[in-house]
Amino acid sequence: MKGMVYLVGAGPGDPDLITLKAVQALGLASVVLVDDLVNPAILAHCPQARVIHVGKRGGCESTSQHFINRTMISLAELGQVVVRLKGGDPFLFGRGGEEVLALKAAGIAYQVVSGVTSGIAVPASLGIPVTHRTYTHGVTFVTGHTQDGHQPNWQALVATQTTLVIYMGMKHLAEIVRHLLAAGMDKGMPCIAIQHGTLQTERHVSASLAHLPLAVKQERLASPAIIVIGEVVSLANSERLLDELEIAA
Repeated sequence: MKGMVYLVGAGPGDPDLITLKAVQALGLASVVLVDDLVNPAILAHCPQARVIHVGKRGGCESTSQHFINRTMISLAELGQVVVRLKGGDPFLFGRGGEEVLALKAAGIAYQVVSGVTSGIAVPASLGIPVTHRTYTHGVTFVTGHTQDGHQPNWQALVATQTTLVIYMGMKHLAEIVRHLLAAGMDKGMPCIAIQHGTLQTERHVSASLAHLPLAVKQERLASPAIIVIGEVVSLANSERLLDELEIAA
């Protein structure tokens, strides 16, 4: 009898931000395939399970996606309950979509357990709402690191006038900023880079768009980090947010 695979989002880092459904899935697991970015404290929810570390971290040597897919399928075919434990949300730059396709092709039953994504939770931990009706009509999540090395359409992204939340963008930050400026974004646009968001080791730096790469370099920030670009960044840890909420009430 075939087993079951759960694709589980572990949240942005703080172990208290994992969902109850994720905890329940971990409690059922025979085997857990865990990413590097998952807080080790979360593994306390699955003491009965065998843990296999399948590191996936931008800029570092990673376990191949093919190996991960084959391992999930092989274990499930042996009747095991497998949890594929991923940082953030499985379907937001987490390769969960690729894993679902592989499981479907193999005829393996699966369930997706959504997680709190760092693109929302990390800015929120500093008082930054990624949407705010006074400042922006939306938010766009984008990766700064693509598989084929091609750049996103920065001009189109600037034209949306939404908050930009950039995952995996630290390595190419200077290049990203050049593209945004060339696409017409205001050089004074408020920005923030946040490393280890929601954790006790969190560090961040705020700067205008034009000065962000230098500020990040001076503070020696590195991955894993989230970059937020938009007027909402001006609300970080600010009384302005309370003022705006009172006015809107």
